[in-house]
Amino acid sequence: MTEAVLVSCDDHLDLNMLPADLWQRRMASRWSDRTPKVVDQEQGPALWIADGQTWGMWSGKRISFGGPKPIHTAYDRGGIEDTSELRAGNPQLRLEDMDRDQVWAHLVFGPVTSIKTEDEAFMRACYSAYNDWLYEDFCVAAPDRLIGVAMLPPTPEAAYDELGRLAKRGGVRQANLQIAMAEPRLEDSRWEPLFDLLEQSGIVLSFHVTVFPGVTKAFDKYKGSPGATFLHAKMFIEQFLDPFVDLFAWGILERHPKLKIVIAESGVGWVPWVVEELDYRHWRLWECKEFWDDKGGIPHKMKPSEVFQRQVYGTFQQSPTAMRLLEFWGPENLLWASDYPHPDSIWPNSVSTIGETMGHMAPEVVRGLVGRNAAKLYGLDLSRAHVRAQLPIGGKRAA
Repeated sequence: MTEAVLVSCDDHLDLNMLPADLWQRRMASRWSDRTPKVVDQEQGPALWIADGQTWGMWSGKRISFGGPKPIHTAYDRGGIEDTSELRAGNPQLRLEDMDRDQVWAHLVFGPVTSIKTEDEAFMRACYSAYNDWLYEDFCVAAPDRLIGVAMLPPTPEAAYDELGRLAKRGGVRQANLQIAMAEPRLEDSRWEPLFDLLEQSGIVLSFHVTVFPGVTKAFDKYKGSPGATFLHAKMFIEQFLDPFVDLFAWGILERHPKLKIVIAESGVGWVPWVVEELDYRHWRLWECKEFWDDKGGIPHKMKPSEVFQRQVYGTFQQSPTAMRLLEFWGPENLLWASDYPHPDSIWPNSVSTIGETMGHMAPEVVRGLVGRNAAKLYGLDLSRAHVRAQLPIGGKRAA
């Protein structure tokens, strides 16, 4: 057995698990009836309603399913039938679930289906209210363990203003841009102030997969079909491919060497071929140096693979493929996650899953993947951890 401090770098606090008064307490005095609120229905689940639009369901109302569920969450696998306790959004209950899983800390991402409005001022107010609640009411219960990931609006100016506000208040380690919804594309110069501020503040930027209706419209035709389950594999990569390539094609990371990017829950196995191809295209570019010299020269000085290993991190849950790609990613750029409490989550079986996928590996490498890499990236002091996992790693399996 190997003792390790587990830091899960992709966990969630979705719309359905938020307290019903989150926005009402912080916004109602200005926005009145437009403020996001929970509205009960006589039939079916309670819903979040904001500015006349339905955002999604709320789990605080206990409902019963008539028959088997089409999709299971971590709670189902962990034997928790009543989700009306809003465990993910209740700091004490969440900490109990983390203790059960032998996990010390969670990087807590906000709702992946959320704020929908055409009113920019209202949008900004909603994002700010959520972020204030996250740090002032939720993470404060255990700041060493509940590491909130701020939500950034999907437009450059609004994202910059919110990041500036958060940087001034301090205590923010990571901010998430829902990249599938971000407009315009990242090569637009309007994003440059945000990248500058991220470098100056030291706040890590993350891109996380999202399930907004606009992203999943391709599913509509196939709803109710078993085959639709497989389309998620395509959706994850589709959301990340363009912005990932943009980071290198337009020199964003090379211009901003202190900018750190985490690509979360998109898988890590597709990345090596893309970076390999970018390296090849980089070589082709420099092969024609004389041609480009007459046009101002080539700004891309570093190989994409070098920039990648310096600045890009990826999360994984249970991935034998990822373990075979350590040479490519580097030993410090992969970050383990449990994805609590999503359907893809390995909670409450994180320890056994780590053993199954990493049991053959050296204990020091595993300690890095499951906690120390995160500690280095986010500035965490793991010596303070009083929850430590006993992993089935090392011994005969490692030999």
